[in-house]
Amino acid sequence: MDLSNLQPAVGSKQSDNFRRGRGHGSGNGKTAGKGHKGQKARSGAPRPGFEGGQMPLYRRIPKRGFTNRNYKEIIGINVSALEKFENGAEVTVDSLIEAGIVSNPRDGVKILGNGELTKKLTVKVNAFSATAKAKIEAAGGSVEVI
Repeated sequence: MDLSNLQPAVGSKQSDNFRRGRGHGSGNGKTAGKGHKGQKARSGAPRPGFEGGQMPLYRRIPKRGFTNRNYKEIIGINVSALEKFENGAEVTVDSLIEAGIVSNPRDGVKILGNGELTKKLTVKVNAFSATAKAKIEAAGGSVEVI
């Protein structure tokens, strides 16, 4: 299957050439599907979210904080999590995903310094804390920022 042969589910799509207000024989004449009188039968019916003059929900709820557009979601992993790898292994973001330590690193991975490391590893991730860098190098490994 690919994009060239996608099609909607059977019965989900309806014809868009349905001409409203063209007499009784059309099946949608007289009121043209708008029922009898009332606000929704008239032109200029209220916009979505209008609550009949009551203060609408989106204005009743308080505004809170803001969203920084430059925000980066960096996942932190402790040095102790790297004990899963074998001695002399190269640890990358992909190998962390395969090992099940990280599931969805959106903007990057940072190694933090909590725990102990006994294995010599080559670690290549986006960022390191100072203590994590010291512990990896003390165990005989090397760090590389990608």
